[in-house]
Amino acid sequence: MDIQKYIKVEKVPGGQLEDSVVRKGVTINKDVIAPGKMRRKIFNQRIILLDWPLEFKKGENQTNAELLKEEDWGVLLQLEEEYIERLCVQILKFKPDVVITEKGLSDLACHYFSKAGVSGMRRLRKTDNNRIAKACGAVIVNRPDELQQSDVGTGAGIFEVKKIGDEFFAFIVDCKEPKACTVLLRGPSKDL
Repeated sequence: MDIQKYIKVEKVPGGQLEDSVVRKGVTINKDVIAPGKMRRKIFNQRIILLDWPLEFKKGENQTNAELLKEEDWGVLLQLEEEYIERLCVQILKFKPDVVITEKGLSDLACHYFSKAGVSGMRRLRKTDNNRIAKACGAVIVNRPDELQQSDVGTGAGIFEVKKIGDEFFAFIVDCKEPKACTVLLRGPSKDL
């Protein structure tokens, strides 16, 4: 068994060594996407973990589009907006409180989520996403049409974002049956 998959040591400068703690869950050095519009503390939340972007997917290669009329640009933007809205509606029907993705999350998707009271985080490391899945019982979904009710993580007690020193940390803790934990080390610097 590789304990690095289950235990993470997070060094946070500031505070005393006595402030160090072991958390039943995951601590990540991230903030919600829209701090003024998204909740930073949620109890008994429903978490959806994604491995695909919530933004308009650009072509793998250089893609050329010839726009002959000014209206063509508007049509292109409308298609992009409809695509993002469709993805968000698909996710929101599972009533999540938190949506976390390893990829990007567009401003439009952020708008739909904040309007629905959903907090979002983007560009997480795959290892962090895997640890969250182990902590709260969620399943990381690779494609929008694969999302099911059983993929939603409901095992975490608290989702909270706190500012420690100059940085924001997201805590997904007090998990019912955690299979991952975080050792939060405090001290004068990261070296101690």
